Order: sequence, then structure tokens, then C-alpha cells
Amino acid sequence: MRLVKRLFFVVLTSSLLAAQSSPPADSDSSKIQKLLDAVAAQQKAIAEQQQQITQQQQEIEKLKQQLTPQPEAASNEAQLGRAVNASLTIANPKPAARNVSDVAEQDQPKESPLSFKIGGAEFTPGGFMDFTAIFRSTNTGNPGGTGFAAIPFSNTIGGHLTETRFTAQNSRVSLKATDKFGANDVTGYVEMDFLGNDAGNVFVTSNSHTVRQRLYFVDVKRNKWEILAGQSWSWLTPNRSGLSPYPSDVFYSQDMDFNYQAGLTWTRAPQFRVAYHANDQWALGVALENPQQYIGAAGVTFPTAFNAQLGGQFDANSAGSTGNAVPNLHPDIIPKIAYDTNMGGRHFHVEAAGLLTGIKITNLSGGTFVKHTKEAGGLEGAINLEVVKNVRIVANGFWSDGGGRYVFGMGPDSVVLPNAAGTDLALSLIHSYSGIFGFEAQVTPHTMLYGYYGGAYFQRSFAIDTTSTAVVKPFVGFGGPNSANSANRAIQEPTFGWIQTFWKNPQYGALQLITQASYLTRAPWFVAAGAPKNAHLAMGWVDLRYVLP
Repeated sequence: MRLVKRLFFVVLTSSLLAAQSSPPADSDSSKIQKLLDAVAAQQKAIAEQQQQITQQQQEIEKLKQQLTPQPEAASNEAQLGRAVNASLTIANPKPAARNVSDVAEQDQPKESPLSFKIGGAEFTPGGFMDFTAIFRSTNTGNPGGTGFAAIPFSNTIGGHLTETRFTAQNSRVSLKATDKFGANDVTGYVEMDFLGNDAGNVFVTSNSHTVRQRLYFVDVKRNKWEILAGQSWSWLTPNRSGLSPYPSDVFYSQDMDFNYQAGLTWTRAPQFRVAYHANDQWALGVALENPQQYIGAAGVTFPTAFNAQLGGQFDANSAGSTGNAVPNLHPDIIPKIAYDTNMGGRHFHVEAAGLLTGIKITNLSGGTFVKHTKEAGGLEGAINLEVVKNVRIVANGFWSDGGGRYVFGMGPDSVVLPNAAGTDLALSLIHSYSGIFGFEAQVTPHTMLYGYYGGAYFQRSFAIDTTSTAVVKPFVGFGGPNSANSANRAIQEPTFGWIQTFWKNPQYGALQLITQASYLTRAPWFVAAGAPKNAHLAMGWVDLRYVLP
């Protein structure tokens, strides 16, 4: 363009110089001057346009520099992302509904306003404050969690007394720490409440309830492998998602009852476990969990001649029990596999787990120490399915031959029976079954309705006490003739609940009203003449909860 303009200018100048030898007429001179003026104006306009283009290019370069992240800022952002998103659970495009007690973990923003850093680790406090009102139609003797296996019959004083209580014991505090070392994602988690062993007069004046360790573990994930050591929910407790140890990914119902729902299979136990996450859907692993051979608080009787020898070899779950000294054979071995996927955009979780546990006793027979050992086991299965938007079906079941401790300790693992001569003993495992079926419906963003039906069954095992010197020899074991009404055959509980969230803010937390209504029945194996066949209990729970952000 510039070359053409220059050539044009040269041609015009040459023409003017040539014309000076013979001056043109006045009309020609005027035309040439007009032409020169037009060329000059065009050159000025072109120069102005060129200046504007240069300024625009400079502004574009400045904008590019402003939008390009600096190396230090990018590094800080990456570190923050790792700290906030350090989660060891299976990635699910649409996670399952959570337990209401874990709403703090479920609904908190990626960066909690309470989080703080020490070195490269990020610490996030959590928990909630509960004010709980409890009403029971009979006096169970339990200040907080209901003793499902010991509700009183109508032919007792407790069966004619109602119970009302206010408490803040179920309030909870937790602390989660996350960090990254090379390819290792490390998480530490501790959780406590105030349901520890209280003094007998705690409700008189001070209400100074004892802090209790619920969970305390370290979890390390490297690529597809995950290792956990510490106290966590058992793998026999149903999951909502994957094999995750975090409370929000474990199903223990939405109930306010501090002992959850009858029929739930669960423990929180010291354990070591290894999991392999094959992909976002499949996960499998094996756990070694703390064992405890168990007979329960009542309902099991030992052969008379061996009663003193056997007393310290089982956990009787009573105030005078020597459960801390139980000589367990080996850790409980629990393999588990889980599958998670989305079906039409709705979360689906299915799982299966196994149990291998050992029971061992020693008795003195004829001056000789005799050992008896049995391996017990069980199977657990569960599903958690969103059938329609925001409505979930939950179902889980447990079958065992010697695993009664995992059914909230409502029945024994085994009993000890004498031989025909009354000179030796044998272990007999107790068959037990439990399960829950129900729904959880988030009907509005602030309203959840839920309902469950749960139950447990324990088969009896008994024999004539051939070691007794009585004329009429009694029966020993569990559930035999003339056994106590604490030897339960079946325990059942339907429950309905409503959870209303008044307000929720990522910076200030949430305020909820949680209600629960339940009806509990238990039926013993033996009913004496004139005694009621079942014990009944109606319960109502109202809880005001403030959840930390």
C-alpha cells in the first residue's frame, strides 16, 4: 500500500515539473492543486488509522499478560486444590444421600470457613450441637440410646412407668486433617461425643457427661490402593458409597436414637484394612478387626460344674463383666466388595461382605486342661438405590453362625453345652439374622422424610445340664425351657422420621429440627404361665441441632 502511494506521488510530481516549461491554463492549475490536497488528506487519515491499530495491539498485549497466571500463583492454587479435595472415597458423579448427623461434611463448601493450616496440612473442625428430648412409654433405664434387647414387660414396675429426658450428650466434635506426601494422599480423622461411662449421679446436678472416642484413624491412599489403621466403622456396617470409612458414606440410618435402628449390623472397632479401587465403580478389600467372643448380659447359662471356669472367657456385657480380659483366638477377618454406578443419573450402590471369627475356651476336666475351638462366620449384603429423583430405597441384611455381637450385641455368639456324661464341654454357635428395609425421601431442599422397618432373630441352643447335682436337672444354653425372658427370639422396630432444615449457610452452618417416632417389640423364647408374650415400647424423639459450617 505504501509503495503504491509513493509511486503515485512521484508520478504527480514529475508531471508538475514537466508542466513548468509550458504553464497550463488557470483551470488546469486549479485541478492539480485540488488533487494534491486530496492526496494529503488521504495520507493523514491513513496515518491516524495506523496509530489506532498500534494502540489496540498494545492494549491486547497488556490484557494477555493480565490473564496469563503467574508461576507462583498457579503453584499456590494447585496446593490449595490438593488440600481441599484430598478425599479417599470412590469418585461418584452423584453421591448417595448422607446420614443427617453428617450434614456438616456433606454440605460444607470446598474450603470450610473453620479450616486452618499447619505447615502443608489442612485441618477442618466439624460436628454439631444437639438438644434432644426423649419420651418412652416404658422405663428402659437407658438415658440416651435405647436398649432394644431389654425393654421391660408389662408385668414389671418398669413396664408401667413412662420416661422423659432432656440431654445434650449426643453433641459431636470432629477434626479432619489432610496432606499429600509425594503420591500419597493422607487423611487423619478423629470424632468424639459425650456418651461415655457417666457417674451414677450425673443427672442430679452437673450433667458433666464423659467424652467418648467414636472414630480415630489414619487413611492413606496411593494410586488405586488404600490403607486404614485405627478405630473406624466395621466393614459389616453397610456403606452408602464404596468402601469409604467416612461417616457420611456409612449407612447407620437417619434415626435420632443414639443406638440407631434395631436390625442394623454394626460396630466401631480398632482395625487394619487394605482396599483396592479397581476403577470408579469397583472396590474390594479385606479388614482385620478387633474380636470379642460374646454371650450378652443375660439369657445364657453355663453348665453348673464349669460356671466358674467359663465366666471370664466370654464378654457378658454387664457391669461386673471381665470383658476386657476375654482371650480371643484371632482377629475377625472381614472381606468386602462394593459396586457403585449411576443408573439414569441416579446413584446405585450394592455390596457384600463376609465374616470369619473364632471362639476358643479351655476347661479343666479330670485334672486335664481341655481346649475347644470353633470357627464362626457370616455374610452381609446391602443396596442403596435412588429409585426416583431424591427418593432412595435402602436394604441390608446379615446372616451369621456365631456373629450375634455384630447385631448390636442383642444375642450371643455361642453357648457352652455339657456332654452326656457331664465330664466335658462343647461349643455351640448361635444362628442369628438381622436386616433393615426402608426409604429416605428429600421431598424439598429443606425437608426429608424417612421410614425403616428393622428386626433381628436369634435361634436357640440348649441342653440338659448333666453336670448339675439337682434331682430335676435344669436346662443350660440359650432359649431353653424355663429360660429367662431376656433370651430373645425376635426384636422388631418400625420407625418414621421427619427432618426439617430451617436455614443453611456455607459460612454459618445449619439449623435443623429432627423428629423420630418408633414402636419396638421383643419376644422371648420361653414365656412363663400367665406372663405376657411380648414386651412393647413406643418412643418419640425431638432434636434441635446446630451444625458447624
